Amino acid sequence: MDVRRSEIVSLVKQHGELPVTELSKILGVSEVTVRSDLKVLADAGQVRRTRGSVRLPTDVRRESPLEETRLEHSAAKRRIGRAAAALIRDGETVFIDVGSTTTEVARAVSPTLQGVTVVTNGLNIALELERLPGVRVIVTGGTLRPLQHSLVSPYALDVLRHIHADRLFLGCNGVHAEHGVTNANHEEAEIKRVMVQQSREIVVVADHSKLGKISRALIAPTDRISTLVSDRSGPAPPPELRRAIPELHLV
Repeated sequence: MDVRRSEIVSLVKQHGELPVTELSKILGVSEVTVRSDLKVLADAGQVRRTRGSVRLPTDVRRESPLEETRLEHSAAKRRIGRAAAALIRDGETVFIDVGSTTTEVARAVSPTLQGVTVVTNGLNIALELERLPGVRVIVTGGTLRPLQHSLVSPYALDVLRHIHADRLFLGCNGVHAEHGVTNANHEEAEIKRVMVQQSREIVVVADHSKLGKISRALIAPTDRISTLVSDRSGPAPPPELRRAIPELHLV
C-alpha cells in the first residue's frame, strides 16, 4: 500500500494533475481504492484533492497570490479573524504577520480601540488598518514580495528587533505538535521568527487545513505558542496538538 501511495505521488509530480479514473487505470486498482489512498496522502499534505482529480499542494507547485489563498476556507478565516482580533486591548503593541488569515484579523480590529500600535510587514494589512483612528500603524519596510504584498529582508528585520510587542498574530502553512509552526517561504519565515522572539504572547491563526501539517521552514516550536485560533469546519485537531497548546479556540 505504501508503495502504491508513493507511486501516486510520483505520478502527480510528473503530470501536475491527474484524474482519479486515470490513476485507477495506471495502477490497476479500483477508483474506490485510489480515493482511499488520496485521502491518506491529502491528510499528510502530500497531495491536494480536487473534484475528480488530484494535484500537488499549492505550496509545492507554485506560490499562489494572496487574493487566491483568501478564497480557500474564506468563511472559516473570517470567523478566526474576528475571534483573534477580539483579543486586542487598548494600549497594546501588536505584530500582525502577513497572510490571508491575518488579513482577516486586521479587517476585524475594533474601531473603538484606543492607543493601539500595530506593526506589520504586510502592505495590504496596513491599508486595512488606516481607517481606524485609535490605531497607529508602523510598516517595517524591506523588499517587496508582490504575490503576498509582504516586506522581507533587508531592513524589515532591523525594525522588528527594536520593537517589543504584547502579542503577535501569526500566520503559517502548518501547525504540528512535534515539528512546530512552519511556513512555505524561507524569507517570510525569517521575519516571522524575529516577530516571535520579540513578542510576549503568540497567537497562531490557522484554519483546519493547516493543523497537523508540516511545511518547509520552521518558525517556532509548539511550546512557544500561547493561543491557537482555528475553526470547526474540518476534522478535530489532533489530540497531541490539543495537549501541546495552552489555549485552543475553535470557532
